[in-house]
Amino acid sequence: MPATVAFAVPIVQAPMAGVSTPAMAAAVSNAGGLGAIGLGATDVAGARAMIDAVRAATDKAFNVNLFVHRDPVPDAAREAAWLAALAPQFAALKATPPKALTTIYRGFAGDDAMLALLVETAPPVVSFHFGLPEASRIRALKQAGCELWATATCRAEAQAAKAAGIDVLVAQGWEAGGHRGCFDPDARDDRLGTVALTRLLVARASLPVVAAGGIMDGRGIRAALDLGAVAAQLGTAFVLCPESLADAGYRAAMVGAAAEHTTMTRAISGRPARCLANRFTAWGEGDLPAVPSYPIAYDAGKALHAAARARGEFGYGAQWAGQGAPLARSMPAADLIALLWQEAQAAA
Repeated sequence: MPATVAFAVPIVQAPMAGVSTPAMAAAVSNAGGLGAIGLGATDVAGARAMIDAVRAATDKAFNVNLFVHRDPVPDAAREAAWLAALAPQFAALKATPPKALTTIYRGFAGDDAMLALLVETAPPVVSFHFGLPEASRIRALKQAGCELWATATCRAEAQAAKAAGIDVLVAQGWEAGGHRGCFDPDARDDRLGTVALTRLLVARASLPVVAAGGIMDGRGIRAALDLGAVAAQLGTAFVLCPESLADAGYRAAMVGAAAEHTTMTRAISGRPARCLANRFTAWGEGDLPAVPSYPIAYDAGKALHAAARARGEFGYGAQWAGQGAPLARSMPAADLIALLWQEAQAAA
């Protein structure tokens, strides 16, 4: 049950918004995998520039990823309480918190301009995180020739994706770094691991499945393929590549003791996301008011990180990483693809 978009090596680079780059995506695609860029945190102009940059560097298939969350309804009281709770953290950094929080970027669900750009540029693969767009958007992208992928964290989400016309499922296990792709962040999360979820969707979803979560080397890729996945998606494995936008503090944490400890937190962005345990996540485990909606809470998180980084403190960053973080290796993305596939073949 192969996907229709062809790539020679069954390795997908995760579309990590804020970390992956056009250079990374092109390098991965040129090396035989499927490279990706995350457009969820940018506007139409930024998205066009990124797509153009990938196309300038490769003639191979690549993936662009969108966040399909609903635009939040602001809640001034909730946001004021959150800023008040954060005030001592800003004060310790001799910084002033924002006076108010804003919706720092839109979801694809209501972004007509982004849809028009994607229809115009027709990336080979368009993938969705946090949910599914409405039928008219799916139809428009398919008519443009795009193959559509969607993250699923459970069987119900996979069934919804299939019914909507999605072509490929990305089975995101609990181990995965970054934001959980669950459609409703307030619903019960069964926290299915990558192995169980991949096998469940391969057996029951009747769509090609890409396994994602905790996969860091060739043996992990081979295991995913043996479970019936058509490919393995890796994100944390690429954080230390020179093409990554990870800053110095993030990179240092990835090669130090911090990599041994990840935690799922809402405190940084307002949605559950797996991050290296740091000062921000430790604060987020305290007795706090209700977190503002995503991505409004992220406005505060980004401001706190910027204030800390200006003083040489990187412990408030969104250092997204999966549970396999200690296995990360530092090398160019193309070299990593070659090594991963060599390891996977040796493990066959």
